[in-house]
Amino acid sequence: MASRGGVTCRVPSGMWMVPPHCGVWVPGGMPHSNVATANARLFFLFIEPGAAALPERCCTLSLSPLVRELIIELADQPAAKTADSELMVTLLLSALSRMPVEHLHLPLTDEPRLARIAWELADDPSDRSTMAQWARRVGMSENSLARLVHHETGLTFGRWRQQLQLIVAIRSLAAGATVQQVSGDLGYESVSAFITMFKKALGTSPSRYLANFDRQASANSVIT
Repeated sequence: MASRGGVTCRVPSGMWMVPPHCGVWVPGGMPHSNVATANARLFFLFIEPGAAALPERCCTLSLSPLVRELIIELADQPAAKTADSELMVTLLLSALSRMPVEHLHLPLTDEPRLARIAWELADDPSDRSTMAQWARRVGMSENSLARLVHHETGLTFGRWRQQLQLIVAIRSLAAGATVQQVSGDLGYESVSAFITMFKKALGTSPSRYLANFDRQASANSVIT
């Protein structure tokens, strides 16, 4: 869980963004790596297999204030078990199983041509090349690339690329970048075009999303 800042978590099958009001669930035994923003404050919660009814796959969970505060409080508890800590653990595990899944996920694949596109876009998210241009780069027809992306990820090429841009945008916002900076970094011709894309995908504007980060940081500074 990130109480401030943000984390990008990678597993073999995808990439997840973890903004401050969320946590990423990684099932036991799954290889993964985390890249945090410079301003991030992180908490790691280790759960025994079968102790809670959590998803079988990696996902981002939207965490309620109760869950976040329980995690923070338990992190400050002594290592020895107490009646209070065991009660908090029971409550936390029960609450975690009811947390909704956020769609902040970029499906990844071992297919070499799609892997190349994904990493090149991650290195340069401002690249606005069309699908036809990407198809030529990887030696495919446009239709073949469209079919391959859908087969491997379940998304259209445009939606797949947009999901990557959302992950980059949220990460940058969480790190303190302005909406104008993020819009430029993603190659949008205007800030309004970026805001429109963001609102359609997440149901709120980047500024409101950013304001939520500030509220979470303020709340957590009071708690800690």
